[in-house]
Amino acid sequence: MRTTVHLLRHGEVHNPDKVLYGRLPGYRLSELGHEMAQRAADALAPRDVTAVIASPLERAQQTAAPIAGVHGLTIGTDENLIEADNVFEGERVSVGDGVLRQPRAWKHLYNPIRPSWGEPYVVVAARMRQAVADARDAARGHEAVLVSHQLPIWISRLDFEDRRFPHDPRKRQCSLASLTSLTFDDDKLVAVLYTEPSADLLGKASKIAGA
Repeated sequence: MRTTVHLLRHGEVHNPDKVLYGRLPGYRLSELGHEMAQRAADALAPRDVTAVIASPLERAQQTAAPIAGVHGLTIGTDENLIEADNVFEGERVSVGDGVLRQPRAWKHLYNPIRPSWGEPYVVVAARMRQAVADARDAARGHEAVLVSHQLPIWISRLDFEDRRFPHDPRKRQCSLASLTSLTFDDDKLVAVLYTEPSADLLGKASKIAGA
């Protein structure tokens, strides 16, 4: 039985202070982010989607809304899809002008393999694998959409492809409102497809990572 689980990253967020917002409340989609969410909904409109499930964070719920609307579904919420925890939430982390230049931050930077500044990659991978398994069970023979965040989606892909978790964040293939689609025959992964419905909008987006 073939089932596809689409991992959708949320759209651009309104973030005028350019901080790493992580799990902080109150960070919603920008106007461009809403346009990106609609692009994702348009791309998924012809698909056989029977479940739409999102991270509890506002930006993910907003991104899920037009997809659920197109398919006449209610948005489910799964805590396993939430953004990775990070000690630098609320701080500017841009190279050259952020908290990473301050000595108080250095104690959190000693181990990039774990990583020492936030939720361990192995923990992120485990909860995302559970979210995918639950969605696959809910949509057997059809398709499910899981709306999450860049790091969890990227770690999930590395996990399913049996690749090492330590990586350069600048090289993640997981742009705003992108789709990482996992196709299973029964419980066996048979294909991974990456697409960017908002590719032409990315040049307009702010360059803040970790979202």
